Amino acid sequence: MLPDTPSDPGARPEMVTRQIVRVDAQGGCTAEDTLAVEEPLEIRLCYGPARSRQRQSISLTMRTPGHDRELAAGFLFTEGIVESPEQVAEIRTGRSEGGAGTQRNVARVELREEVSVDLGRLQRHFYTTSSCGVCGKTSLEALEVAADRSAVTTQFEVVSEVLFRLPGTLRDAQAVFGRTGGLHAAAFFDLEGRLHSVREDVGRHNALDKLIGARFLSSELPLQEGILLLSGRASFELMQKAFMAGVALVAAVGAPSSLAVELAQQFGITLVGWLRGERFSVYSHPERLRMRSGC
Repeated sequence: MLPDTPSDPGARPEMVTRQIVRVDAQGGCTAEDTLAVEEPLEIRLCYGPARSRQRQSISLTMRTPGHDRELAAGFLFTEGIVESPEQVAEIRTGRSEGGAGTQRNVARVELREEVSVDLGRLQRHFYTTSSCGVCGKTSLEALEVAADRSAVTTQFEVVSEVLFRLPGTLRDAQAVFGRTGGLHAAAFFDLEGRLHSVREDVGRHNALDKLIGARFLSSELPLQEGILLLSGRASFELMQKAFMAGVALVAAVGAPSSLAVELAQQFGITLVGWLRGERFSVYSHPERLRMRSGC
């Protein structure tokens, strides 16, 4: 099992302070504002026998610095490149020289020599998640082939009152969001509503990759017995990652997309949207929820 750290040595701050002009009905004045940092991270994959080692840049994503090892691991797992932490020899993070003397944030993932790599999975998953005009049925079929796993069948029951408490618990745990208001979050709760882990990022998919990556590195997947909470909307991409991690119940503060609902219905995931106050909507597999009779 690979060691995990809450943040990467030498990582840049998650927040910066900038001078701004704040305007209201009475006029404008200078003030300081705290912003969430956004920087690119390049994920590089190293694999193959020692004598013919292959090195490939596989992703460039805009993210909030911190937990870069988890982000790289989560991305590789949810894209189907790796299946277990034992396949990963090392993940190194830092900065390297780019073109014209520029500095780049890089996560270098070294796989063990015996691990075979199918980079075509990245292309297939891009096909299922890009806005290229393919129909929902085609996207779901492509995901089923690429994921090579069956629908989620985990059985449990959660009372609605547990879900009502989750957004408030998440907000209390979002240290950077509380200062900046500019980050997405993904959190994992047990079935009683106790918070186990949370990750923040300017990118909603990055926040989820960080969360899943942390569990992947500590050999705690699949995430079957618990609740995944998303701070924004539930998109097809996020549901795809949740499915890869074995999540049975996804709750989102915002709205789901039509294709996210189709994915949840087809692959056995309970999907809750518009979780605000003492209200939410259930879009698929309501059998895992116990609710009072109502409308």
